[in-house]
Amino acid sequence: MNLENGMPAMYKRWFYGARLALIGRMLGKPQPKPVTFVGPGASAQLSRAISQFGIRRLLVVTDKPLRELGVLDSTLAALEAHGVATSVYDGVLPDPTAQVVNDGIMMLKEQACDAVLAFGGGSSIDCAKVVALASANGCTAEDCSGANKCKLPALPLFAIPTTAGTGSEGTCIAVISDNETHAKSGVIDASIIPRAAALDPELMRGLPPAITAATGMDALTHAIESYIGSFGNAETDFYGLAAARMVFKYLPIACRDGDNLEAREAMALASYYGGLAITQALVGYVHAVSHNLGARYGIPHGLGNAMVLPHVLELMKKDATGKMAEIAVHAQLGEGGEADSVLAQKLVDRVWELNREIGIPQTCEAIRAEDIEELVEVALAEGAAYPSPRFLEAHECRALLTRLSTGA
Repeated sequence: MNLENGMPAMYKRWFYGARLALIGRMLGKPQPKPVTFVGPGASAQLSRAISQFGIRRLLVVTDKPLRELGVLDSTLAALEAHGVATSVYDGVLPDPTAQVVNDGIMMLKEQACDAVLAFGGGSSIDCAKVVALASANGCTAEDCSGANKCKLPALPLFAIPTTAGTGSEGTCIAVISDNETHAKSGVIDASIIPRAAALDPELMRGLPPAITAATGMDALTHAIESYIGSFGNAETDFYGLAAARMVFKYLPIACRDGDNLEAREAMALASYYGGLAITQALVGYVHAVSHNLGARYGIPHGLGNAMVLPHVLELMKKDATGKMAEIAVHAQLGEGGEADSVLAQKLVDRVWELNREIGIPQTCEAIRAEDIEELVEVALAEGAAYPSPRFLEAHECRALLTRLSTGA
């Protein structure tokens, strides 16, 4: 029975609030963090560290383009040099479905692997997380959906991100898509936080500007939503502020000059810090809207967040004025002596400006007018389960989607 069906709006909010409290008790506490290697050559350092875990065979989870481009070759060679046998599963697709994950689970079993290395963007890392968890429990990806659904911890898991945005290398959350509807569901388990991760800017030099921009704005969204929400604490606030400052400073540089290793490393750290922040502090309505745009239209997650972020900040600035002002000051967008309302607006203005500067579209032409009512419903349902500064009303979400679709 679905208890939400037919609920009046007031009771739905109570229902989601109760669910949020339960999630908060689970996530709003310190989580383990991966041992992290940072800087050029970090992936080779991680390969050496993996060899010390006594692993018989490592399943490397990645996608075909990375494998065909040879980006993975140096890591495979380093693992081999340190005596680690590998098998490569390169079937990951953007927003991986349960079937994509299940294919990886099958390969792990066939190759008798006893640990997993994620190599790639957020999709590869999310896929690897669920492969490691499901394989340890002898179940499917679908069985893992939800919070703490598995009895046994995941197989040893390691991560080498090749994009800077999701921060999945530091989180206890993986997102998989339904095979048919492509609706997204979360897998939450502390054991899917990687044991160790490498933030190697050398591997990110070849990222095109458009991907650099979209993934970088994903990191900024994590930083801001974790900070202005109600689940933040001193630790997550530190990570959120640091990540926001680095994105505002270094993302334009990384988009202009992809070979700038200082900018690439800073963005990798910003992504990682954003992931650490949302693991405890969660996200907000930007993700609620973006997730559903991705599920319906296939819009990449980072791009969706980038387009939605300034719209949501405009709606939240009256209820999160102080926190938005703090972000603005920390990111050197304004002076501490200015009024909070002025600083909050400067933050919003800079997000709009940054989007234009790095080529993020101002409108989303994929949104169809006839879909907006359903998008409002599903986005508000998801958003009510996040610790945002306030609930959005249906008319506000409707107006947001209309502006996003038309630019008006």
